[in-house]
Amino acid sequence: MRIVMAGCGVVARAFLGLLAEHRERLYAQHGFSPRVVGVIDSRGAAVDERGLDIAALLQAKENEGTVAALAEFGFSPADGEQVIRESRADVLVQATPSSLAEPDVAIGQLKIAFSHAMHVVTVNKVPLAVALPALRELAEYNRALFRFSGTVGAGTPVLALAQQCALGDELLGIRGILNGTTNFILSRMHIEGEPFDDALAEAVRRGYAEADPSADIDGIDTAIKLVILANVVMGREVTLNDVAIEGIRGLPQSRIDAAAKKGQRVALVGEIGEQIRVSPTDIDASGPLGVPANLSAVSLTLQHAGDVTLIGRGAGGVETATAVLRDVLDIWHTIGSHA
Repeated sequence: MRIVMAGCGVVARAFLGLLAEHRERLYAQHGFSPRVVGVIDSRGAAVDERGLDIAALLQAKENEGTVAALAEFGFSPADGEQVIRESRADVLVQATPSSLAEPDVAIGQLKIAFSHAMHVVTVNKVPLAVALPALRELAEYNRALFRFSGTVGAGTPVLALAQQCALGDELLGIRGILNGTTNFILSRMHIEGEPFDDALAEAVRRGYAEADPSADIDGIDTAIKLVILANVVMGREVTLNDVAIEGIRGLPQSRIDAAAKKGQRVALVGEIGEQIRVSPTDIDASGPLGVPANLSAVSLTLQHAGDVTLIGRGAGGVETATAVLRDVLDIWHTIGSHA
């Protein structure tokens, strides 16, 4: 399978690391022997139709800050869409940063891939929030597979579980902690008494949050995930405009302390019911949603089976990279392992 990658940040580098680390196991268990034929980052690209040396690529990125520094195969500037178009890859792995202010570049990459009958795995949530129905239609028209399990729950298979549960029962609602970054911050404030700004800085240092964490702490990331869940799992055609959003920016320690006195804790909770909303909410600290650190917890309310809760790591580069690998392997098996 030939892979071209858009983005070479934390998640993309972790995915490349998984490919290199588990190469023998992936071949032994799945007959999977991928070639990464192209990688694009914000400063350039590296391309080799025979397959790039992953170790050398990662070293160039670490040393110089761009894959364009890879000897012989790197170049700058690079037209990302052209690299994708000319790569003759089987799969585009898109791990570019999410930006609601500038969604066109990410959407354009997906459209180019689909128009060339290229399968896609993305962890960029913005194209899905802005244009999911159109992108799914374009993928189907071109007989391309479209996978994005890492957009909700990082490495935790939230979408897969919700879709499976909905097959045999009616899914009435979803409630959960869908952003591991904010849960990490609020957990530090609750357990350590750490000020908001210090907890946020620690989340950035550990790679749980981007350098600009606005989407996380303002509730936008959780809202986008609710939009994806509502559309994909519940068949509700909603957009971000349909979500009531309240984040945790500047949440005072007094709010944390007040919840603790009641045996509760504050979490940024996303809900899909009669309304779709995101807000800081007092929850039972020992209940199913009372998970610590960067964990996520999602409760599905089913008509007959009752509540089903899935808990897992909801943030982090390698955690999200495992979802990318899972989706790539799903495509590999779905197409019959012929690529």
